[in-house]
Amino acid sequence: MHRRQFKGNQRLVTRYFRQFDLQMMVIPGLLFIFIFNYIPMYGVLMAFQDYNIFEGMAGSEWVGFKHFERFFEDPRFLEIMRNTIVLSVLKILICFPAPIILALMLNEVRHMMFKRAVQTITYLPHFLSWVIVAGFATSILATDNGSLNMALEKINLIDKPINFLSIPEYFWTIIISTNLWKSIGFASIVYLAAVAGVDQQLYEAASLDGASKWKQIFLITIPSIMPVIVIFFILEIGNLLNAGFEDLLLLGSNPVLREVSDVIDTYVYRVGISDGLYSYAAAIGLFKAVISVGLLTLANQLARKSGNSLW
Repeated sequence: MHRRQFKGNQRLVTRYFRQFDLQMMVIPGLLFIFIFNYIPMYGVLMAFQDYNIFEGMAGSEWVGFKHFERFFEDPRFLEIMRNTIVLSVLKILICFPAPIILALMLNEVRHMMFKRAVQTITYLPHFLSWVIVAGFATSILATDNGSLNMALEKINLIDKPINFLSIPEYFWTIIISTNLWKSIGFASIVYLAAVAGVDQQLYEAASLDGASKWKQIFLITIPSIMPVIVIFFILEIGNLLNAGFEDLLLLGSNPVLREVSDVIDTYVYRVGISDGLYSYAAAIGLFKAVISVGLLTLANQLARKSGNSLW
């Protein structure tokens, strides 16, 4: 038993030195993750203290689960959780399948110049920061010379401009629309690559059997790229409590919208950075992280039954 284990370790070391140049390329990424992801985890201890910046973590008083209880008893707890879950579910229902549909549509385009033009136009917004995207959205929705209000007035749908960014009923639609516009093109690249890897002989055999394009998509393309779809869906489930931050902070800064725009991340930013309640904010962040890991594990276990999982 020990001899077999020794030989296995010896093979592993031999393989490492054979791939030494590749291993050296991985090391900077591992160092980055260790420095910026693992070392800061020491700060979660703050969630169990009444942290004082002058006394530090070593001198701050330990209070156990006090801040977790405070969050659960907060009058806005249900509202914040509702906004977080609803926005995340809407993004999954709308923004998750949209790139798949776009990739399937682009795969059927035979005019290469048109196909490349659509790809370029759709994935360029991904490289714009949320500050720029929020500026575009604010300009389009503005009451003073906003293009949307001007268009609605021209076709006599409204009599006077509407301040869309101060009406809670419109906010979720605005957030989902901007997220869809920003992410659909770049996300579709992965699915296009998966579609390109489908065996073309399957399509030829289906055509000989008289299968239409729709049947080929539903019976060949989608099942072939299902492993990729499942993996990305698992990651989306793990991010269920990550409803967004930059988009909500920039577009939902109006206090009138707080009842529909405040999610866990924006609430943590406000109480942690603006109000200086560091321990309280750390407790909320730790709560979100634990739930996210649990959801990711559960989704992976369910996906494993279909033969596709992260681990």
